[in-house]
Amino acid sequence: MAEALFNHWGQPRLRAYSAGSFPAGQVNPLALKTLELHKVSAVGARSKSWDEFAGPDAPSMSIVITVCDNAANEVCPVWPGAPVTAHWGVPDPAAVQGDEAAKLKAFKDVFLMLDARIKILVNLRDEHFEHMRLAEELRRIHREA
Repeated sequence: MAEALFNHWGQPRLRAYSAGSFPAGQVNPLALKTLELHKVSAVGARSKSWDEFAGPDAPSMSIVITVCDNAANEVCPVWPGAPVTAHWGVPDPAAVQGDEAAKLKAFKDVFLMLDARIKILVNLRDEHFEHMRLAEELRRIHREA
């Protein structure tokens, strides 16, 4: 959902990619449904490993943000180009147990958290995108949104 939100709100200035340490092999249908309900395009969404973005032929990254709460405890790859990194922990909605309504609510809650943070980031002025200032702003967004 974060990739779709960044690409929705950040165009044409930002381009986002999403990947994980243990990709599921398919995009969660409830993530796709949540994006559709909020009219955010998921065209081209696919399950990807972060290994795809750690090699020499990968797109250049300025920012790497981990979002799942459990990702804070994982060892991340060394990203080419030394991008600014941040952790914006959110609960993993795919881990929620219960009926479809409870699971969809979990996806909606995470969508709204990410949406608020991403809107703040994409609306920062250009000077906030200087390397050190950006790291500070990413931490502030996580604390306040």
